[in-house]
Amino acid sequence: MEDRVIFYTYPSCTSCRKVKEWLTHNAIPYVERHLYKDPPSTEELKTLFEMTTNGTDELLSKRSQSYKNLPLQIDDLSLSELMKLIREEPRLLKRPIITYGEHLIVGFNKEALEALLA
Repeated sequence: MEDRVIFYTYPSCTSCRKVKEWLTHNAIPYVERHLYKDPPSTEELKTLFEMTTNGTDELLSKRSQSYKNLPLQIDDLSLSELMKLIREEPRLLKRPIITYGEHLIVGFNKEALEALLA
């Protein structure tokens, strides 16, 4: 596990901008990763899924157009098939995704972010 804040983002995402502003305002150093230009590797995706408490539902953006346009059922895929699909179409991920050590934050969650300061 990395002992630094990794911030998977997409610049036009409102929640991403809020998280970036919060991290900057609180002087928390982070590594910013553009989800579409530099998507998580298969190994990073595996780690993200292992960090979830609600499995794939925690990371998948089921309300996104990319998800709705899928010609298949996500539940029918193996984990390796799902990770391959996400690597090809990172818009399937919710955003932002923030990791710090063993902590995973999805979306703008001020209370969870404040725990980074503790």
